[in-house]
Amino acid sequence: MGKGNRPRSDRPKRRSFTPEYKLAMVEAYDAATESGAKGALLRREGLYHSHIIEWRKARDAGALNALAAKPSGPKPRKSETDRENERLRERAEKAERELAKTKAALEIMGKAHALLELLSESAETDAPRKK
Repeated sequence: MGKGNRPRSDRPKRRSFTPEYKLAMVEAYDAATESGAKGALLRREGLYHSHIIEWRKARDAGALNALAAKPSGPKPRKSETDRENERLRERAEKAERELAKTKAALEIMGKAHALLELLSESAETDAPRKK
């Protein structure tokens, strides 16, 4: 299947911005002083005010790396041993949950058995004796 034949290949791609572009846009936005200049900048660049707010926070925090576009694309593949470890961990957690349920059920059954014995003994001592 070629690139053009993929599902949704006709849809626009999500834009990503370089850190330099983000810093330039924040500086240009902050420098705009005329009435309507900030809105015109946003419209011309196809940005939202929330972009500027987010980029300004990242700039002020000194996180230049935070301004870099988030990595996209396929996630790195896990190794076979990692997948096996994850599967075994999930299996162990499930077994522990089932064991906890079983222990709780046995405890309840033991208490119910003791209660029935107590009631049975009590009924025998309270019942009138036949001659």
